[in-house]
Amino acid sequence: MKKYLFLIVMFAFGWQTAFYAQSKKMTKAEREAAWRAERLKKKAAEERREHLEDSVAFVQAVEALRSGSWALEASNVTFNNGVTRFVTESTNYVSINGGEGTVQTAFNNSNVYSPNGLGGVTLEGRVSGERMSQDNAGNIFYSYTIMGSNFSAMVYVTLAAHTNQATARIDPNFSGQTMTMSGYIYPYDSAGVFEGTASYY
Repeated sequence: MKKYLFLIVMFAFGWQTAFYAQSKKMTKAEREAAWRAERLKKKAAEERREHLEDSVAFVQAVEALRSGSWALEASNVTFNNGVTRFVTESTNYVSINGGEGTVQTAFNNSNVYSPNGLGGVTLEGRVSGERMSQDNAGNIFYSYTIMGSNFSAMVYVTLAAHTNQATARIDPNFSGQTMTMSGYIYPYDSAGVFEGTASYY
């Protein structure tokens, strides 16, 4: 009798242990599922926030272009031979403010003389012939002429839809040294640009 009672107790104990283990395993699986769901929820919220910020930045960039007071801070410059150089945004930029335009490069090479003292050139001039259009995808195209006393150039700006990411292709009329500056457009008052010594005006 004791033997059977012992077996019954052991069976009950074993069943309870198995049930507890299974319950614990399911709880872990549920925790993992909840963790994945929360992770997806946070990712979706982050994407919505980024999309909203991009949309706001896009609207601000468009309004800045329309008002003629903006700056494109470049993170890289590509020359017509295909060579690309990564640069500092605050000293490499294209801008318009108050009817005056600036194109500046600065390659941080202190060992080489440069007209603007920043390792590049700073060109200033009056802006004219501004044109602005938008394609079906929402991309903005903006162009103008900048003319100083000793130089002139056409500038072609492309602002990507729903963001303030943009490129500016500078085509000097006095040479074939076309270059493209890539970065982000900001209202001029909120841009963090630093100007060197102007080469021409």
